[in-house]
Amino acid sequence: MRNLTYYISLSIDGFISGPDDEVDFFPGSDEYMAWMVGEYGDALPTHARAQLGIADAPLTRFDTVVMGRRTYEPALELGIASPYSHLRQFVVSSSLGQLDPAVTVISSDPIAAVRALKQEDSPLDIYLAGGGVLAGQLLDEIDRLVIKRYPVVAGAGRPAFGPEFSPTTFALDEVRAFAGGNVVEWYSRIRSDAATPAAASAAGA
Repeated sequence: MRNLTYYISLSIDGFISGPDDEVDFFPGSDEYMAWMVGEYGDALPTHARAQLGIADAPLTRFDTVVMGRRTYEPALELGIASPYSHLRQFVVSSSLGQLDPAVTVISSDPIAAVRALKQEDSPLDIYLAGGGVLAGQLLDEIDRLVIKRYPVVAGAGRPAFGPEFSPTTFALDEVRAFAGGNVVEWYSRIRSDAATPAAASAAGA
């Protein structure tokens, strides 16, 4: 079974964008940008890949993207109905119609849809592009988090998960810092059947 990876940008205080979906306040160094293109180029929109000269680069991490309507809409406003044409594209929305044959609209039960995608035979994973409401709905299905932490406090905006209170534990696997203050954090899901011996002993006490 392949993984659902939430690869997302966050401010220090945990917002993925400003109140009106602003993202232009996220700073990034040349070193960080080069890393993002080289290591996670699969997650860039197709037009950005073309501009960066990696349009024909082979996929190495993801072959499928799942996103909410709010994440999809900025591309639509630019007249781009298939923003990730190098990937299989799924948009979760109860209000959107079918706008492009390359984009599948999931109008109900995104959990079941994602579970089916995870069961597919593929060496590559599924990129959860956001937004926060969809990530909250799919929290139990998220296997990995790749958090691009930016050195800025937003103060207000759209949170990475929500809106339900649902504490979920992940293990911190790796941290990498870049010039300028950008930090990338990798987390993997701690499943209930993978409790530590100490926790298991305490539970049986």
